[in-house]
Amino acid sequence: MRHVNKFQNADRQSGVGLIEVLIAVLVLSIGFLGIAALQTKSLSGNNSAMMRTQASIAAYSMFDAMRADRANALTGNYDGTVTVGACPTAVGTLAEAQLRTWCLGYDPNFPPSAANPIPSTLLGGLAAVGPAAKGTIKCLGAAAGAVASNCSITITFDDSRADGGSATQSLVFWTQL
Repeated sequence: MRHVNKFQNADRQSGVGLIEVLIAVLVLSIGFLGIAALQTKSLSGNNSAMMRTQASIAAYSMFDAMRADRANALTGNYDGTVTVGACPTAVGTLAEAQLRTWCLGYDPNFPPSAANPIPSTLLGGLAAVGPAAKGTIKCLGAAAGAVASNCSITITFDDSRADGGSATQSLVFWTQL
């Protein structure tokens, strides 16, 4: 009678467990890299959405200011381009004061100081959209006897941090005064 060694099969499979562990680690690491890439794309997309939201808020805040000063808006006193970093300095009329406040992102009657700085997170208007944001306002003059005018605000800002976004994005907003 022949004697069978019951440990003979175990000798032929030595090291197989180590290879299985290495393959499992490789599959997991590829999965984690995919999750990290997805998180990065999600953050850049969220940043772009935040900038578009800030642009929308800035445009509609200026539309509200124009509605409050409708006579000047209909005569074109708000028309023109305002760029953050080169804000208008004239404040002789209500329209000029509103444009300056919109550009600066805070009320110039209460300017920031060392004792009372304005954090960039509290800036409003165009300043909230970015340091190089630009807003262009154009109202089509109301015809004689017309009761309303169509106005547009085009806000241009840097959106280069967005996934697949170009360095400059422009959003156009329309309203009727």
